[in-house]
Amino acid sequence: MTILVTGATGTVGRHLVTHLLAAGHRVRALSRRPGNAGLPADVEVVRGDTTDVDSLAAAFAGATAAHLINFGHGYRPLDNGEEVAAAARRAGVGRVTLLGGWAEGTLEPAVRASGLEWTQLRPLEFMANTLTDWGPPLRAEGVIREPHGDRRSAAVHEADIAAVAATALTTDGHAGQTYTLTGPEALTPRDKVRHLAGATGRDLRFEELTPERARALWTTEPPALRIYRVAPGGPAEKADFVLGLYGNVPEAGSTPTDVVERVTGRPARTFARWAVEHADAFRG
Repeated sequence: MTILVTGATGTVGRHLVTHLLAAGHRVRALSRRPGNAGLPADVEVVRGDTTDVDSLAAAFAGATAAHLINFGHGYRPLDNGEEVAAAARRAGVGRVTLLGGWAEGTLEPAVRASGLEWTQLRPLEFMANTLTDWGPPLRAEGVIREPHGDRRSAAVHEADIAAVAATALTTDGHAGQTYTLTGPEALTPRDKVRHLAGATGRDLRFEELTPERARALWTTEPPALRIYRVAPGGPAEKADFVLGLYGNVPEAGSTPTDVVERVTGRPARTFARWAVEHADAFRG
């Protein structure tokens, strides 16, 4: 079977390509810039963009399954979901996994209504967000300054998202399922800084900000936080959005699930392991 991977050069997509190749599947990767994809030589890389449905015909042709992401440029949810789902169905794609972004767009309901055999993947927080959120301040100063330092989140390793996707794309029993994906434990920012300090051998610190101080700082000096960048509105609205999220973490975001182990047959990877794998990104 040929499996199409959209977002193949992204955080999850590269891991998914690796999983599928290791299992002996033919992999086709969608990329806006095929020449810069940097994927293994035995991956078929085709030019295309999910925001341009006309570019997807060649990508879907002959594919029996596809991994779809619900967002395009700037992590904005797709507004052409019905067209993408219809193109996949016309090409004879039978099975899809759907990776959601930070907000639902038009693709999720379109896929659910399309007749495709779908599995929805809902990671609540990527461990990889730590690279963009904390990499710059930890390399520069060795300090993370944020409010609500006791909040907890059960972030998931991006390789585990890919492992669940690979299983759902290539084995039976996952159609119509929505999988909430988390890591095996709920950690505070202080816990994560401690793990990064151990992985890097550096004296890294967490400093608590009051919400008022954080808001004043973020409206004049925007943070590297990915969620801040994609939040709606101007600096004040973005700051209020993130402060509200940090101060009221949804129960689902701080409650580990067993989905990764149940689907893949092995425990979810820990943040401590992720920190060791990415330690160089946090060294000064």
